[in-house]
Amino acid sequence: MNRLKTKYNEEVAGKLKEELGVKNPHALPRLIKVVINMAVSDGKDSGSAIEKAAANITVISGQKAMITKAKKSISAFKLTEGAPIGVMATLRGEKMYAFLDKLINIVLPKVRDFRGVSDKSFDGQGNFNLGLREQILFPEVDYKTIDRIRGLQITINTSAKNRGEGKKLLELLGMPFAKA
Repeated sequence: MNRLKTKYNEEVAGKLKEELGVKNPHALPRLIKVVINMAVSDGKDSGSAIEKAAANITVISGQKAMITKAKKSISAFKLTEGAPIGVMATLRGEKMYAFLDKLINIVLPKVRDFRGVSDKSFDGQGNFNLGLREQILFPEVDYKTIDRIRGLQITINTSAKNRGEGKKLLELLGMPFAKA
């Protein structure tokens, strides 16, 4: 079992039960999935950019990335319906916990001038969004193989009912939130 999943089962669940006053262990907030998304603006022009971005997401997530396509044509952006515009991977289970462990303990401390992640990135249901400016922060990405530095978005989906429960869950799992 993964280190972060073990931490949730042994420490975090008990603390959440105590702090939130929940009696039923199935009603405790837990992680559902993590979605990694990378937009590739030059993907509509060259197929190799999409392939390289997909290779980066595949290496980062440990799971084959899916190419996303435009749903509508937008003439202002010179975008046609069905053109490839991004790459994404959805992680669940063991891969999700392994990715979050790597993100919290290896990647975020490597961010330059890092003072913690903002707690304003929660939605009303306790899900958290995090944007990174560079994919080269991940140790698996070889700097020599990338064609261009691209940012990526990470969405952490939880079963929390509100923003406070979601923040408490991620805080106890070790997410370094900025001091207010």
